[in-house]
Amino acid sequence: MPYTLCAPVHSESEIKKSRFIGCVEPMADRASALQRVAALRAAHPGATHVCWALMAGGHSAANDDGEPGGTAGRPMLEVLRHQDLESVLATVVRYYGGTPLGAGGLVRAYTDSVARALLQADKVPVVRWRTLRCVLPYALEGWLRRELDGHGARLIEATHGDGVTVSLQVPDAQAGALTARLNDAGQGRIIWLRDPEASGPHEA
Repeated sequence: MPYTLCAPVHSESEIKKSRFIGCVEPMADRASALQRVAALRAAHPGATHVCWALMAGGHSAANDDGEPGGTAGRPMLEVLRHQDLESVLATVVRYYGGTPLGAGGLVRAYTDSVARALLQADKVPVVRWRTLRCVLPYALEGWLRRELDGHGARLIEATHGDGVTVSLQVPDAQAGALTARLNDAGQGRIIWLRDPEASGPHEA
């Protein structure tokens, strides 16, 4: 099961006079991550490197920001993967201290910066949501609204015409049970506008 973070957490270390400032934080997508990295560059104008790694939306990205290839961003990304994290950005700001660390030393420094920060992190499971759309009789609208809480679901929209057309977001793990409850209550009167089995999950 993938996890994300409740809030940003930080680490700081000094290795051979180089200062490493690590951060891991929840991040929805690449665009938001790039904005965050740009803000870090602005906040640390004297830093030599601002390296980062991102896991979001099932995709990954990493950037060494001038460090030797594969010594910063990729090792940071592997830490996120190893801990099964999703929708998380890891950044490490480095102030160069004048002593080269070598490729192995850089990999350890960037890996440790992320790992140290994660030791303080509160992780929460990523909830994947399924969207369901159907038309139900007016008599069932109140029942459905009461039923949603028990399945951790939420009503996105309800429009009233010949029947009540509803759009629901349901945790993927509860979609089958809620669909079955609706079908039982509707006794053949529920019209599905989107196949409950075909609508793929997505993250909140």
